Amino acid sequence: MYFFIFFLLLEHEAQFLGVPQSKQGSVPLERAKLQPLLMEQLFSDPATQYRVPTLGEAPSGDPPDPKKCSPREYLEFYIFPVLLPGLAALVEEAEKEKCFEGKRTKFIPSDFLTEWLYNKNPKRKDESFTELFSIPFVKDWLKDHPRPPIPLSLLISEEEASILIQSFWRGYRVRCDSEIQELRQWQKKLRQERHITEVVKKFWIKQEAKVGSKSEELD
Repeated sequence: MYFFIFFLLLEHEAQFLGVPQSKQGSVPLERAKLQPLLMEQLFSDPATQYRVPTLGEAPSGDPPDPKKCSPREYLEFYIFPVLLPGLAALVEEAEKEKCFEGKRTKFIPSDFLTEWLYNKNPKRKDESFTELFSIPFVKDWLKDHPRPPIPLSLLISEEEASILIQSFWRGYRVRCDSEIQELRQWQKKLRQERHITEVVKKFWIKQEAKVGSKSEELD
């Protein structure tokens, strides 16, 4: 899912750089081929201590030209004001999902951040909320890269899991009772002697035949 976040950042970058977009709203491949940034470019002024920008706010002053500014200025003015609020919302959602209380959880941070960035895009200001799996490029990606289903143990709460475990254990203890075992053996023998399986099979064949004849009469 990091592919989705990368895609959203490219779209955000294209918005400021004036990169033409295709009919589907995707960024051209040429913009995706980002040139590697050197550490000297990111921190061009070693004498100045790097300052993390305020959450959700760009640094004071006029924003620089996104086509001519340094990588550091571009990050401070155009990337961090968008990305940092998303990361803050990500941490809050992770706390709600109790991600810091256990090793396994159904919460996928990259999924949440992708959905958040997509819906907070200024170009979608007046549009309704779109869930992750309804985002166009996410659907296209999952067609070629389907996900395995999430285990049931991650989808249900601890209370629901305890109810299922207790229900199974009570049923197991009842089936272990000698009288219940005797009853089940008698039922099994009865089914074999009277051919209950064949009787039920013939019954459903007759029912299907009746339904078929009625449908023909209606036609």
